[in-house]
Amino acid sequence: MSNIAKIFRKLRAQDEGALIGYVTAGDPEPRLTAKIAEALVKGGVDIIELGVPFSDPIADGPTIQAASVRALQWGTTPKMVLGTAGEIKRKEGVPVVILTYFNPVFRMGVEKFFRLAKSFGVDGVVVPDLPIEEAEAYREAAERYEVDTIFLAALSTSNERLGKILACTSGFLYVISRFGVTGARETLDKSTFQLVKRVMAFTTGKVPIAVGFGVSKPEHAKSIIETGADGVIVGSAFINIIQKHHNDVGKMLEELEIAARKLKNATKR
Repeated sequence: MSNIAKIFRKLRAQDEGALIGYVTAGDPEPRLTAKIAEALVKGGVDIIELGVPFSDPIADGPTIQAASVRALQWGTTPKMVLGTAGEIKRKEGVPVVILTYFNPVFRMGVEKFFRLAKSFGVDGVVVPDLPIEEAEAYREAAERYEVDTIFLAALSTSNERLGKILACTSGFLYVISRFGVTGARETLDKSTFQLVKRVMAFTTGKVPIAVGFGVSKPEHAKSIIETGADGVIVGSAFINIIQKHHNDVGKMLEELEIAARKLKNATKR
């Protein structure tokens, strides 16, 4: 059983949902990423998701796009992100997931990418622009190095395709809560909860589901977990704090920990 599967099982036994915290590695500068992760874990984040900054992040909204630009300006590379993942894993002891577009993986070489990921203790990888039909070599390499492959399902995903995605997914299924790109939202649409219920019919007893894209408030997390999801993924809300307080690191870390604690409390049933 993978580390990601173990944490979901543990939280389920405690009647809690998982809080997955996403940040773009290297933002606001590379030396701070591990400290940011530490603050999030102190606040209650169960799994850290590190984004590899990329010049064409097609699934990301303005908040994460801006974070990628800042990180790239500091010279953040995929190898640096993997190294940071290893540092976080050693210090915090929580599962670490890498989110990257496929281009950096392809350029590094799929085999080399997963070999390095495993050596640094990475637990799972999300590649939002890699369809399952083109993921055979990727999945084979991930399986060899015992790294979870986390695929995505959306409102537009048919039941037939959902079954195929689940056959390729391990760790958890990343459920996209709405159409469009990432970004904090004031409210969640009814379609989000309808999607969770539809997906649960296929995933119960097989793989946990975690809901992201637009999840930014404790009340969002609470309602999603109460609907039956196993976890929530929060990114833009944390990155907004990083951007707001990038000139005051102490304040930034304090606010990140407070925000994480409020969100985590909302995942407790």
